[in-house]
Amino acid sequence: MSNIALFEEKQVRRVWHEEKWYFVIADVVEILTDTTNATDYIKKLRRRDASLSEGWGQIVTPLLVDTAGGKQKLNCANTEGLLRIIQSIPSPKAEPFKRWLAQVGFERLQEIENPELAMSRMRAIYKAKGYSDAWIERRARGIAVRDELTGEWKERGVKEGREYAILTAEISRATFGMTPSEYRQYKALAKPSDNLRDHMTDLELIFTMLGEASTTEIARNTDAQGLNENQRAARKGGTVAGDARKALEAESGRPVSTPDNFTAIPEATRRALAHEEDAE
Repeated sequence: MSNIALFEEKQVRRVWHEEKWYFVIADVVEILTDTTNATDYIKKLRRRDASLSEGWGQIVTPLLVDTAGGKQKLNCANTEGLLRIIQSIPSPKAEPFKRWLAQVGFERLQEIENPELAMSRMRAIYKAKGYSDAWIERRARGIAVRDELTGEWKERGVKEGREYAILTAEISRATFGMTPSEYRQYKALAKPSDNLRDHMTDLELIFTMLGEASTTEIARNTDAQGLNENQRAARKGGTVAGDARKALEAESGRPVSTPDNFTAIPEATRRALAHEEDAE
């Protein structure tokens, strides 16, 4: 099941919670308003609409959402809550977005009956954004490796949210010499909705997977329990990937980490990539 959806080629993060999709409110506000500061816009929106502000506690549900630094609690709303928020946002995109919400709900019912549809739709989202088939396969594999790691952490007493973020930062620092937040700055990713891994090259994804897969293996073999022991496993797993990265860089003469991000790829290049793959 994909934790992202795409509206007019813009990403909306979402969480399946209590048999409903919950969407990150800031992502939706950014799309409907083109604001660069969703938090500030939401504050002004609530000041303008007293009834919305009064019912905010019933509309908003803080949920753990995948971010570049691991899972973090973000304000989310289900379809009904979003429709109420949309009522207060003057935007020509409001009606198309309402129809999109209905379609997303229908697709989730289909995915429950056939889980393979979720993976297929995730691939279609990346394809529509211009990613190559080879990159998409690595990204999908990376998601599976990450899920296996977080599943292991959960069984070993690591708490979701802050502790996941701490361990993720340990792996990234040992692998690339940068924490996820530092890596985001390196790639000039300013929007909270920009997923760092969506802006990684093939090699960056491969070494990310190696660091996380190594951490999973070390945690299992040492029976790491709790944050401190898993932090040591994360550091060792990341070091395995970091040493491999350094060896490759020494042989190739080129750094693995690059400041390039997907948004910097010219539109013409994206179209060319899509055209090449369609021809294949």
